[in-house]
Amino acid sequence: MKKNAKILRFGLPKGSLQQSTIEKMAKAGYNILVSSRSYLPYVDDEELNIRLIRAQEVSRYVEHGYLDCGITGKDWIEENNSKVHEISEFLFSKATRQAARWVLAVPEKSPIKSTQDLAGKHIATEVVNLTKKYLRKHKVKAKVEFSWGATEVKAHELVDAIVEITETGSSLRANKLRIVDTLMRSTPRLIANQDAWKNPWKRRKLETLAMLLQGALDAETKVGLKLNIKEKNLPKLLQSLPALRNPTVSHLSQSGWVAVETVIDEPIVREIIPQLKQLGAEGIIEYPLNKVVY
Repeated sequence: MKKNAKILRFGLPKGSLQQSTIEKMAKAGYNILVSSRSYLPYVDDEELNIRLIRAQEVSRYVEHGYLDCGITGKDWIEENNSKVHEISEFLFSKATRQAARWVLAVPEKSPIKSTQDLAGKHIATEVVNLTKKYLRKHKVKAKVEFSWGATEVKAHELVDAIVEITETGSSLRANKLRIVDTLMRSTPRLIANQDAWKNPWKRRKLETLAMLLQGALDAETKVGLKLNIKEKNLPKLLQSLPALRNPTVSHLSQSGWVAVETVIDEPIVREIIPQLKQLGAEGIIEYPLNKVVY
């Protein structure tokens, strides 16, 4: 592949994180279309060259220079022991806004209650290196084998324990498994190849990308709020509702009235709108945000 200095070769995670990552990129301003007829996604930025790569492999391809940058989980960076530059951490996952967890799990009726009980046991997992590192930390010797999938089923028939990823724990409970310990928490990271990060143009492009992605994520939990209120009631409104901190206040054409605009956490809105009405606010408008850049 030709390495054009004005092209950023960007790896997006194929698999469970694919759809949520593409959605976040769209909110950041980068519209990506994935066609079943091509392995090269379209993106409306001529300076980006997108590749869909399994999340498990992104950090290796970034480290070795096939990709300039990519998004993958902290877990796979650690599992591959990849020497890459971590630019940003993003709090999103397949279904929630919380970190995914790699957990040690056993059948509900298993006698295994702690890490020490794993001595001499058999463990299946996709993160073999992380699991071995965890066992060394606890000075426990056990057999660890790579699992190609359906790991939950193996816990009941083929192995003594598994190390599996979970967000809510619902899948483990559905398979009658009990969590013994958490090995690590993992969030998506924007990473760069060490040489690419030293390139001034690529670094600026990556910093812009990171800023817009973070702005899109920050906007997901917030909304914009506009309202009109008599100027004489403004001090009381601001004193009573600390959530409306640092609002923009401007005078209306109607004498004695001002417009107030601010950004607040979305869950707060349902609580304060009745209070705003009681304090004399009118024309209250709540609107969604695409990005909030601090």
